[in-house]
Amino acid sequence: MPLYIKGDATARLVAELASRRGVTKQAAARMAVEAELRREAEVVSLAQRLAAWRQAHPLPPAIGETADKAFFDDLSGGL
Repeated sequence: MPLYIKGDATARLVAELASRRGVTKQAAARMAVEAELRREAEVVSLAQRLAAWRQAHPLPPAIGETADKAFFDDLSGGL
């Protein structure tokens, strides 16, 4: 099935990649699409990155103190 590239800018980019790699325009287009698909498959979502970070850096256990106004006043020297 043929693929027609109608945009001049896209055609120039494919031609430049083909020239740099010493391959045909068809091979250059295939390499570019394959590279982009691999890159996209390797993307880790923000939720996954945050979950991994939280697992590596867990919160300390609760100490049972109530963080109310009196607690913070005591921390600041009772100002």
